[in-house]
Amino acid sequence: MRSGMLPVSSTMKSAYNVLFLCTGNSARSIMAEAILRRKGMPTFYAHSAGSHPAGRVHPQALRQLELAKLATDELRSKSWDEFALPGAPLLDFVFTVCDNAAKEVCPIWPGQPMTAHWGVPDPAAARGTPEQIARAFRDAFTMLERRISLLLCLPLASLDKLAIKKEIDRIGKE
Repeated sequence: MRSGMLPVSSTMKSAYNVLFLCTGNSARSIMAEAILRRKGMPTFYAHSAGSHPAGRVHPQALRQLELAKLATDELRSKSWDEFALPGAPLLDFVFTVCDNAAKEVCPIWPGQPMTAHWGVPDPAAARGTPEQIARAFRDAFTMLERRISLLLCLPLASLDKLAIKKEIDRIGKE
């Protein structure tokens, strides 16, 4: 089992597996995974995947994470199929962070997680000067970090499922 994964058989009520989805799993979902890994441990275990993974992490995403002093060593572009297989971690939350993944039909996830769309403009599609491209990655990172911080502030243990769903949907509009 990769480090940072919550064991499938865990019965801990105070820990949550979170999957961030995007089409290519090369920038936004990867940055979200790294942010939550740092800020959410030990309560949250972060993962990311894509419907059509690029097969590599975007160099600018890695650069942004390094500037934020976040670990990048275990990050890789991977298919969401990995999380629908037997033995995959049971997911508590699945967040789509790009419009394409939000419109796609997602697999049936083990554990029946709560889902929300947290759309973020694609920094990998940014064009212009190196400074403009770097700013697009910084802006995406900042938006994801803010939303993840809001998630971490939710009193999950004291909210019912409907209230949690309402809050995670609201965070996606922030």
